[in-house]
Amino acid sequence: MKRVFLFLLTNLAVMLVLGVVLSIIMSALGLSHRSLGGILLIAAVFGFGGSFISLFMSKWIAKKSTGAQVITQPRTETEQWLVSTVAAQAKKAGINMPEVAIYDSPEMNAFATGPSKNNSLVAVSTGLLHNMSQDQAEAVLAHEVSHVANGDMVTLTLIQGVVNTFVIFAAKVLAGIVDNFINSDEEEGGSSWTYFLFDMLFQILFGVLASIVVAHYSRKREFAADSGAAQLVGADKMRSALERLKQNHPSQLEGSMMAFGIASGKGMAELFSSHPPLDARIDALRR
Repeated sequence: MKRVFLFLLTNLAVMLVLGVVLSIIMSALGLSHRSLGGILLIAAVFGFGGSFISLFMSKWIAKKSTGAQVITQPRTETEQWLVSTVAAQAKKAGINMPEVAIYDSPEMNAFATGPSKNNSLVAVSTGLLHNMSQDQAEAVLAHEVSHVANGDMVTLTLIQGVVNTFVIFAAKVLAGIVDNFINSDEEEGGSSWTYFLFDMLFQILFGVLASIVVAHYSRKREFAADSGAAQLVGADKMRSALERLKQNHPSQLEGSMMAFGIASGKGMAELFSSHPPLDARIDALRR
């Protein structure tokens, strides 16, 4: 319930902010929300705006939704090892030291998030620390540091913004065409219940198709992060970590945290999965 409430509250705040910004811009430019220019502006503001606001809030959302505790002053040997390992990997990868956090979960997982390469968060689950060897955990950390060094969070945000803009623009244009066809010429298009109904239906349809594009990119970045981890700590350690993950249960991470986690849910249709099959990742490392 905490995650659901936080998700709804965050999205409501984003919608309100973007709505105010959009109203000011459209008034300044003298655009109608029914014109192609107005529709494109609406699509771009909500498509890119939502993605970038989510990116800038990603660290805060990740901490709140998972309960991750940032290690400011290591209190145990494990915490000291985590901080020193990430620091060494970040230096080798050429990025600023990420915040390092631990969150309570039985699953073996970790994720990276943050608005930029030099303002990021790397978090690991207690389940990973309890069930992986130090070499395996080191490889997982290297995988997450590689995500940060590769700039995957920003690039995925750009891709998400582009596909969101396309989804909103295409849905509204097609909904207007259908609405004008169904209703009489005397009724002004773009304001009837049929317009809103078809706008919603087209956004759902195009949204599903767009998620395939985003998932495809995410899978490609997983291979790149595995390769980066192999360069940081060695391919054997990364393969060992992935072999251990094959015994993991489905991930409970959501959204961008899942996209840049080390593992994802099992049994998902491959087209919509943010991660390639573990066997494919292991084979890629062998090659």
